[in-house]
Amino acid sequence: MALASAPLVAAEPAALPKQGAALLKTDIMAVFAHPDDETGVAGALAWYARGKGGVVANVYCTRGEGGGNMVGTQWGAALGVLREAELRDALNTIGVRYCFFLDRLDWAYTESLAATFQNWGREETLGKLVRLVRTLRPEVIVTMNPAPRPGQHGHHQAAAVLATEAFSAAADARRFPEQLTKEGLTVWQPRKLYYGGDSGGVLVRIAMDRSLPDGRTPGQVAALAGSNHRSQGFGNFANAPWLRRPQTLTLVKSCVPVTGLEEDDLLRGLPIPDAAATPIAFVAPSNPPPLELTFVPRPAVAEYLRWVKAQRIEHVAAKFQADLPLVAGQANVLRLELANRESTPLRGEIALAAPAGWVVAPPRQAVRAAGQTNVSFQFQVTPPAGSHQDVDLTAILTLPGAARQAVARVHLVPRATVARVSTAPAIDGTDRGWETIPALRVNPTDLAEGKVTGEADSSAVFHLAHDRRRLFVDVIVKDDVVVSNIAPNDIKGHWRSDSVEICLDPVGGAEHTMGCYKLGIFPFDSTGAVRGARDADARQGLVEETAPRTRLASARTPDGYRVQAAIPFEEIGFVYRPGKTLGFNLIIYDGDKRDAAPGENINKSRIAWSPRPGVQGRPEDWGRLELK
Repeated sequence: MALASAPLVAAEPAALPKQGAALLKTDIMAVFAHPDDETGVAGALAWYARGKGGVVANVYCTRGEGGGNMVGTQWGAALGVLREAELRDALNTIGVRYCFFLDRLDWAYTESLAATFQNWGREETLGKLVRLVRTLRPEVIVTMNPAPRPGQHGHHQAAAVLATEAFSAAADARRFPEQLTKEGLTVWQPRKLYYGGDSGGVLVRIAMDRSLPDGRTPGQVAALAGSNHRSQGFGNFANAPWLRRPQTLTLVKSCVPVTGLEEDDLLRGLPIPDAAATPIAFVAPSNPPPLELTFVPRPAVAEYLRWVKAQRIEHVAAKFQADLPLVAGQANVLRLELANRESTPLRGEIALAAPAGWVVAPPRQAVRAAGQTNVSFQFQVTPPAGSHQDVDLTAILTLPGAARQAVARVHLVPRATVARVSTAPAIDGTDRGWETIPALRVNPTDLAEGKVTGEADSSAVFHLAHDRRRLFVDVIVKDDVVVSNIAPNDIKGHWRSDSVEICLDPVGGAEHTMGCYKLGIFPFDSTGAVRGARDADARQGLVEETAPRTRLASARTPDGYRVQAAIPFEEIGFVYRPGKTLGFNLIIYDGDKRDAAPGENINKSRIAWSPRPGVQGRPEDWGRLELK
């Protein structure tokens, strides 16, 4: 008997695995400075990687070699190995498919974009990032906010600047042409660029409470991922409620027309064909006013404002408020610029309005500006000695039949005189020689970071003197719980425990710390010895190696501890003459965890003689010392 045969059905060919350029095609590329920087947008990345099945690639400028370490003694390059391992575990949790490094050095905390690029090499680093953009062809780039606001790491600023410039440079055949002629790449125009956070303009809010295929939410995944960064103290992030809030990003550049001021999808309107990938001016350009009066900002701010204008992204600076540091009790020069874009000349008067007790010289000046010219003015402004409140100063330009105003937010930094002594005071933890030297204070309210419950928790009295060759510093700290959890072989990262930081700037008002002397002092290591290390300046490391003539001493007191230092001017890079000014700040770090593990980061507060967020990396905001 013949068996009936079933009709033959052609089998579907097996799908071939993606290869080459198709394998690397990326939906979202995120660009950061250090491992753990992705934490603020980790939920959004998880939504697209795990919720949408998209390809996400993260790029890091450094491996975090300059950070702290709460879980071991690895430092420098060894710490970078640890942080990369932690990062890869975090990214695996988020669902990030690719991770690349630009191999720049995380050399220290700084608030300076200029110092960062001085160390990294701006053009070389940009070329490395452009290569990745052209290779991965991301639809969207996500990065950090480059505004030089207080507390914003210079490396973070640099990562954002590089990502912003790469958005355009990757599409320009004139930029890094060897990648096209020798590496087989082609130009690529990313479709959108976003900054994390709310910078103004078009915002995207990504909900963190929606469900992923595995039943978790993006917020839960982000919290769990962040907990992998244990060397940075993120071990308890699995319970962080703030990671479950909606994550906000700002649209910076786009090839897709904007439909409103708020969206909920980074990939809205995508994909689009290459022929349509032309960046649009989604914020209408405005013509500059015919007459404009402005205060001249500090160099970092001036460069930022110039850069956003060159990038045609002025809208991201709409919420950025710059301020100017002024020294209390000292004459400061404030500069203004008047742009007359009209063809007719101007005549009038300019005056500077200041609070009562301030001295402005001259009180007013005549204005004569030819057509199509810029004119500069300067005033000497002396705030009252001891004043510390931020204020607004108003410049008023009066013209026949018209007036213009410009407002500057200024904050005051302290000033003190340092007496010259014929006999050096003792550097042995005692009062000898210090009794008649005037005292200065750091109060609990002089808060740079964290929380202080009162004077007994964290405060300080300090004395300063010099003998023409050395600066003498005596710091008496009130601290109701003195912790000494730093081992003798772990003298670095003074912010991890109770410590005192002495910041000295031989210029007085430098833009960054590369010419400064910054010394972190542990009053007691775990054996009871006073120890110190230079940090975040051009000569980092143990004080006995980087400043061998500096002398340190410490002692316990009934309500805290005392630290003393004798620092040669030669090691500061300061040449003394009577009346010369030295930039100075004193920062007190406090952590009250009695059972702290060895090396654990227990810092809960930072108070300072001149307190501002991130002030340790911004000498412009340090106080000033006049040496008698």
